[in-house]
Amino acid sequence: MQTVKFGNTGMDVTPICLGAMSFGDPEKWTHDWVLKEDESRSIIKHALDQGINFFDTANIYSKGESERILGRALKDFADREKIVVASKVYFDIHEGPNAKGLSRKAILHEIDQTLGRLGMDYIDLYIIHRWDYNTPIEETMEALHDVVKSGKVRYIGASAMYAWQFQKAQYIAEKNGWTKFVSMQNHYNLIYREDERDMIPFCEDQNIALTPYSPLASGRLARDWSVQTERSKTDQVQKSKYGSTEKQDKEVVDQLAEMAEKKGVPRAQLALAWLLHKPQVVSPIIGATKEKYIDDAVAALDISLTKDEMDKLEALYVPHNVVGALPDPNK
Repeated sequence: MQTVKFGNTGMDVTPICLGAMSFGDPEKWTHDWVLKEDESRSIIKHALDQGINFFDTANIYSKGESERILGRALKDFADREKIVVASKVYFDIHEGPNAKGLSRKAILHEIDQTLGRLGMDYIDLYIIHRWDYNTPIEETMEALHDVVKSGKVRYIGASAMYAWQFQKAQYIAEKNGWTKFVSMQNHYNLIYREDERDMIPFCEDQNIALTPYSPLASGRLARDWSVQTERSKTDQVQKSKYGSTEKQDKEVVDQLAEMAEKKGVPRAQLALAWLLHKPQVVSPIIGATKEKYIDDAVAALDISLTKDEMDKLEALYVPHNVVGALPDPNK
């Protein structure tokens, strides 16, 4: 698989990233559909065999178990210098004070914990998982800069926030000569496109890499609307994202299904191909509980879409409430 430059950096990544939220321990996580280690390792190995070199996890996934599983598998199956590993910080994985957020104390503690669980000396990309309303952004950006300068992290990124917040963080970093974010991991797919208003134009202007999460809308873009999986029955996060817009979203999914049938490709591949045709999208994050899902993602790289086809897939979209970016808990 060919690689692409990661935004305005010199780092090479594959245009498909394997997300590791599906790997862990259902007893340590609110998602009881996650795969335990043996099954997770086969998925990770298959991704590597398909040429994928980019892997994304987070400290919160299965309370650290995802990082442990991913780290052990990559140590056994991969050459560290040929792969790119990302993890995230913000959510609490233990109880008590300083367990959550982006304070200097939390960041410096959590990066060491993440490295320990991964069994690595450094990670390539450290992402703030959400915006912290209770910590000055100056404190957060300086702490992230120090983590980079320590050699524990190569680059920093952000995820799921309002465009004004992302711009403010970049301004503070530039003003003080600190490390700036090189990527945005945003919520983006055919039935959720709210970042097209502000966030994506800003990232295009600054050549910031987009690594969208939920590219298949938790599976809603991959199957018939009436089909339910074990995940769709139990995943409350999925329901909170898309449950209130099902009527509007179904029309988009029906259009996707019609075009997929005409082109003779699975709708999951077509939905991902649409995303891959977006200029600033560098590497969508694919969650996989079966090897087939990785194969579909790789196959999407070979699907070409005309402007008319892109427009047709987008035509029925209606505005949604913002999902992903957190509201200010103090208001």
